[in-house]
Amino acid sequence: KMSWLGIKDGHHSLSHEPDGNKEAQEKLIKINTWFAGELAYLAKRLADTPEPGGIGGSMLDNTLILWTNELGKGNSHTLNNIPMVTMGGENLGIKNGQSLQFKKTAHNKLHMTLAKMMGHDLQSFGLDSLCEGDGISLS
Repeated sequence: KMSWLGIKDGHHSLSHEPDGNKEAQEKLIKINTWFAGELAYLAKRLADTPEPGGIGGSMLDNTLILWTNELGKGNSHTLNNIPMVTMGGENLGIKNGQSLQFKKTAHNKLHMTLAKMMGHDLQSFGLDSLCEGDGISLS
C-alpha cells in the first residue's frame, strides 16, 4: 500500500490486474512515476558527490544502480519485455545511454553479467533454466 500516493491497494495485487483495468493501470503508472522520481533523486545526489580518496569521478561513476522487474507483465508472468534500467557505473565499465532489446530474457542473466563484470564468475543466478546462453552485454 502506498497511502502517501493515495493508493490503498497493494502494488503486487495491482500488477496482476487484467490489462483492461484502467484504474489499476493508472495506479501502477502513479507508483512507477514515484519510484522513477526517487531513483532520479538518488542518481542526482550520487552524481553531485565527488568520490573521496582520489578515485576520481562522482560517486555515481563508481556505483551501479539497477531498477528492474522480475517479469514483463505481472498478470501473465511473461519474460517478454522485462524493463531493466541501469544508471551510473561508468568507472565499472557500464555503457549507459542505450536501449537494448532481448527476446524472452530473464533478469537472471543481467545479474550474472553484473556479477561477472565485478569479478565473480557465477554460472547461474536463481533458476538454472533461466541462465542458459550468453549474458547481457552492458559494455
